[in-house]
Amino acid sequence: MDTKRKREQPRGERVVPGIWRLRLPLPWPGVPHVNAFAFRAGYGIVLVDTGYAFEDGTRGLELALAQVGARIEDVSLLVCTHAHTDHYGLAGPILDAAGCELWMHPAWEHVRALADDPDGALDRRIEVARQSGVPPAGLELYERSRRGEHTGIARAVPPDRELVPGVEIETDVGTWEVHETPGHAPSHVVLHEPESGMLVSGDHLLGRVSPFFDHGHTPDPVAEFLVGLERVEQLETGLCLPGHGRPFRDVPRKIAANRLEIERHLERVRVALADGTRTAFEVAGEIIGSENLNPATAAWGLQLALAYLDHLGARGEAVEVDGADPRRWRAA
Repeated sequence: MDTKRKREQPRGERVVPGIWRLRLPLPWPGVPHVNAFAFRAGYGIVLVDTGYAFEDGTRGLELALAQVGARIEDVSLLVCTHAHTDHYGLAGPILDAAGCELWMHPAWEHVRALADDPDGALDRRIEVARQSGVPPAGLELYERSRRGEHTGIARAVPPDRELVPGVEIETDVGTWEVHETPGHAPSHVVLHEPESGMLVSGDHLLGRVSPFFDHGHTPDPVAEFLVGLERVEQLETGLCLPGHGRPFRDVPRKIAANRLEIERHLERVRVALADGTRTAFEVAGEIIGSENLNPATAAWGLQLALAYLDHLGARGEAVEVDGADPRRWRAA
């Protein structure tokens, strides 16, 4: 990853009266920005998600807020849809500057290892990659690009209140209800305003269909993600405010597209295993296309492959080969 490439500029823009989209830069190829959203609430704002913690701290967030006539000190409540670096990374500095509370799902601590011991977290990722069949040259390249890299998290801070069903978030544009949607991350929730149908979807639903599962924290994140789709499908929805990309409508169509994409991926894994034993790295090439495997996509593809293999294992469709190193799977 080239963290020295030119960043996009922070931007703030009104979505509807009382709601602003803060478009904040990211250091990742193919994912140039993340959205935070500011909701008018009395004399302040409720801020949903934070942006990535670069070395210049809250400067990008301050610039985006200034474009909509707000300051960090106006944040009366910080809410995080999930504990990934781009949605949670600046939580600590925001709390310091605003003196507000943080509300987040109780499963947030999956991010603590990265925040508290980045070298140890990197060592574990490299070992998982080695066991998954990533070639030594790929492992060396990955370690060289990541060792000493900024994690994107200023520091790990626990929530003041657990963001679970039954908790409501009061704003001038309505009262938002919490719905658990793990899979993309164990801590993931969406926020729904039933009067208008507006949905803050985080990374559960995006305008560009691109499922991702945070592997290694729960037994079957793919199944969790699919259950989350069912929960959202039961809601009356209108405008969707996603974690990346532009706001969109027609949430049911995005749900259907995600299901279809996941089933396509699973079928590619089934076909690969039907031809013989496979490592997760080989499966990743089947999912995203071996011609598309490169330093920018390999880690993402490997996470998908491991999650899909766990899912097929839980369904009795795949089994791990005993004693194989690197690990290998076959059709059941």
